[in-house]
Amino acid sequence: MVSLLPNNRQIGQAYEQMAEQYLCRHHLTPIARNFSCRSGEIDLIMRQGKCLVFIEVKYRAQAQAHYGSAAEAVNWRKQQKLKRAAFFWLHKNGYSIEHCQFRFDIIAIQGHHHHIEWFTNILVEG
Repeated sequence: MVSLLPNNRQIGQAYEQMAEQYLCRHHLTPIARNFSCRSGEIDLIMRQGKCLVFIEVKYRAQAQAHYGSAAEAVNWRKQQKLKRAAFFWLHKNGYSIEHCQFRFDIIAIQGHHHHIEWFTNILVEG
């Protein structure tokens, strides 16, 4: 029997697409989606002016005390993986970390009404 319910990957892609559309409405330009390397994964890579923006998208159906909010799910360890993956992407694409403007953002999507919060510059890097 084939399940008609979406799997976690499909659900994640739907929220990443929702986040990308939200950011496009706020004048960011898409560059890449779902970049993956040994160091980690980056959900969205976009550009805002001259600044490259590496974005983690998180969704929670509801804030639960034992799981925390969507934004709280991006803990220190996840931030370090995001940073390493971003540095790898920059190097692979010919950017110099020292001469490139970049930042790390979180798009947190919460609840059944899909409340979106955008946290900019979550790491003081770049």
